[in-house]
Amino acid sequence: MMKTDPTEARDRRTWAKSGALLFAKLVISTGLLVWLCSRVDLARLWQYARAASPSWLLAALGLYLVAILASAWRWAVLLDAQEKLVPGQKLVSSYLVATFFNNFLPSNIGGDVIRIADTAGAAGSRTLAATVVLIDRGIGLLGLVFVAAVGATAGSAVAGSAAVPVWPSLLWAGLLLATAASAPAVLAPAGVGRLLQPLQVFHQEWVGERIMRVTTALGRFRERPDALVSCFAGAILVQAVLVAFYAAIAHSMRIPIPAWHLAVIVPVSFVVQMLPVSVNGFGVREATFSFYFARLGLPIETALALSFMGAALVMLFSLSGGAVYLGRLAAARRAV
Repeated sequence: MMKTDPTEARDRRTWAKSGALLFAKLVISTGLLVWLCSRVDLARLWQYARAASPSWLLAALGLYLVAILASAWRWAVLLDAQEKLVPGQKLVSSYLVATFFNNFLPSNIGGDVIRIADTAGAAGSRTLAATVVLIDRGIGLLGLVFVAAVGATAGSAVAGSAAVPVWPSLLWAGLLLATAASAPAVLAPAGVGRLLQPLQVFHQEWVGERIMRVTTALGRFRERPDALVSCFAGAILVQAVLVAFYAAIAHSMRIPIPAWHLAVIVPVSFVVQMLPVSVNGFGVREATFSFYFARLGLPIETALALSFMGAALVMLFSLSGGAVYLGRLAAARRAV
């Protein structure tokens, strides 16, 4: 009787778990979309899409490009703080490819893998490249919550607190808690190292070396607070541009929603999409828009039209990253 290879059996279990998780995400995304579409007038939804102004949609695509460029600049600032210089053109192309993978793979982790792989050589370490991407992600999340808090506060001041479905105080409290939770990682890198030490039980030398690289990187960030502040300002800029991106789409379809409401719902929808319960945020994003718009007294059709059109434009834009990736493969073949 043939013995089963332990490695092969483990790989099969891993694939089975991944397949089951993907299936569950598909069920949730599809179920939410079917449920939402069953509650709207599809003909009216299509009318909103057909009425969209091409010039304003083109402007929205331009704004999305600005967000990509600002994101690449923010990434460069963090790499510079680690004394790692990477050409801006390479970072922009890497961000484009990452955006393509994020939109056409069933997880946004794929884009981060691309970014880490593209800068690991210049950084001299995958661990350092991953640390920079993780810090970039964390600061981006803080900028996202900050923009939402500012939008909710502005909406409360202009239209009254009852007109904003999300309490500003809740968002400000979330921002303070997130900042307080993440600050020790930069202020006390040695503490992070001590927290990670139990992982050395798996492979003391290999894990220990990577813990040292992480703590060294965090120590450099502590010595360069200006880089962290600049990155946070860049994160705010990126989120503000993305709010403008959705504002341009809403204007193209004549959806009457004030900018301060978009400043709340757009970041909140991004947070919801980070939850690993759907395929690329489909379903949960539309449900978030619909809930918010319903609280404002706007038709659900407008929420779905804005969400679907935004997702369509992002996927259309991300095809440029696919072209860049194909160009890389062609160049690699020529080099071989």
